[in-house]
Amino acid sequence: MKVIEVKAKKLFVRSGIPGAKWVINQYVGCGHTCLYCYAKFICRWKRYGRWGSWVEVKTNAPELARRYVDGWVVMSTVSDPYQPIERELKLTRKILENMNKKVNLSILTKSDLVLRDIGLFKRFEKIEIGLTINDEKVKENFEPVAPDNERRIEALRRLKEEGIRTYGFISPVIPGMTNVKRLVRKTKKFVDFYWIELLNLRASGKVFTRKLRENFPKSYEILRDERKLLNS
Repeated sequence: MKVIEVKAKKLFVRSGIPGAKWVINQYVGCGHTCLYCYAKFICRWKRYGRWGSWVEVKTNAPELARRYVDGWVVMSTVSDPYQPIERELKLTRKILENMNKKVNLSILTKSDLVLRDIGLFKRFEKIEIGLTINDEKVKENFEPVAPDNERRIEALRRLKEEGIRTYGFISPVIPGMTNVKRLVRKTKKFVDFYWIELLNLRASGKVFTRKLRENFPKSYEILRDERKLLNS
């Protein structure tokens, strides 16, 4: 993994995400290397190599995190705050330590490493933690490095047991591969709410589309027809 250290001018950036006023990305790029990841569009400007082979690290993010902002803050949108390198760098942890605990914070990750920081989460007045969950077939084929879904689901359970508001992000929903009803039944006792997102075939890129078409042609055809319908 190539690590690029940079100094950022600011950490809190205005968001266009419904319900969120700000986003923070202390990392850019992600070591989870999910084949469908929409964030790989950023490689147009960050020419460090193929998606998943590098991560940009904002080394001064903990200092910038001291600023107070109103409204909901989402962590993160073009990275995962608990991707593998976080275990070593602890950049996310340092940000949480420095951040004003009155900030309304929403964290989304695919990693059970998030459990490490439960003590810090409890210091925030308003916080919610989401885990991206899916069926293992999706993980095996398109998320080679991300933690398996049972670990993510167990992380949701433990967070809820600790009194932390949780949500399940069921994404990407791939027809014939993702059983939304089963995932909800399995997690509803310890998940407060869900976000459910159908795969965006165009945003997922040519490499993913080719693999889906070759290995799961029925899923591909459904998504292709959905895209045609939306564009008609």
